[in-house]
Amino acid sequence: MHTHNLLELNSNENSLGMAESAKQAIIDTLDIGFRYPDDQRAALISKIAEINGVAENQVSLGNGSSENIRAVLQMLQIKALKQGQSLQVIVPDPTFAYAELYTHSIGESVVKVPLTPHSHDLDFDALQSAADAFAGISLFYICNPNNPTATITATDKLKSWIKNAPAHHYFLIDQAYSEYITDPDFESGVEWVRQQLSDNIIVIRTFSKLCALAAMRMGYAIASPKTTAAVEDFMSIDNTNLSGAVAVLATLNDEAFLAHSLRTTNQSRQMIEEALDELGLRYLPSQANFIFHEVKGDVQTYIDRMQEQDIVVGRAFPPIEGFNRLTLGTPDEMAVFIKALKRFRKKGWV
Repeated sequence: MHTHNLLELNSNENSLGMAESAKQAIIDTLDIGFRYPDDQRAALISKIAEINGVAENQVSLGNGSSENIRAVLQMLQIKALKQGQSLQVIVPDPTFAYAELYTHSIGESVVKVPLTPHSHDLDFDALQSAADAFAGISLFYICNPNNPTATITATDKLKSWIKNAPAHHYFLIDQAYSEYITDPDFESGVEWVRQQLSDNIIVIRTFSKLCALAAMRMGYAIASPKTTAAVEDFMSIDNTNLSGAVAVLATLNDEAFLAHSLRTTNQSRQMIEEALDELGLRYLPSQANFIFHEVKGDVQTYIDRMQEQDIVVGRAFPPIEGFNRLTLGTPDEMAVFIKALKRFRKKGWV
């Protein structure tokens, strides 16, 4: 169980909690909990299509975007098998682990490509080399903004790389944190799907972050109609639950909550950046609801010491050394964390 006196800054959840409108929507629909949620599911698909400027047959609802990741891998594995080939998944290292975990579980190979030193960005040449050396289907899993670094990849570079890729290279672009991006040059993978840049792009998004609905397990994928249909074959049928669907719909229509949610995270980020600047601790430019920052001394010792203060921070993310991932909680939570960090500096620990 989550204990209330613990400051949980380790899972990139949204500490604001669910919107009141979402809670009310769940309560209001408990009386129809015995019915299948076909209408609510259809309404949600329609809303997602509208927000993203795509057709409804380009949206695949997931039980969390983790289900969408799994379905994409299974779809490509079967596609490769039918061609007498195998699938490999190429992942930057470190990144969000689910693509790698699911790939291992279906017996296919994972190639890890370390991020570039210092800037911790995608190493395009190394990623490409890993695919060129393989005859079967290659899927690149690109979390953008990346987790744990919270940084984005240069749009032009990524776009031209995808555009010029051969037909047996696929791109799963995980945009769990897309709503937090402030960089004016950023172009979403959804935009590329709309432009029909490639049939081989699948973009996934979630309602766990800005919308604060992590426990509702609601996510989705967007791709071309043809690719979406192929992925849908591997999704659980009727995988949407009523509470999740109505909570998402209510939140998406609650502009005041969404604006407040974004504003709060931005305020918290600013507080943390100011504190890190003051302490002379380096951090990567965050485009997400977490920040990847330098820690002087052993990172695991730092994690353990924070735990003793009832503050849970991110785990270690090898191969990157000397950095820790901090979820941006509420400004009040950040104030508590900053006090602890400054105490640590006084003791010479960070």
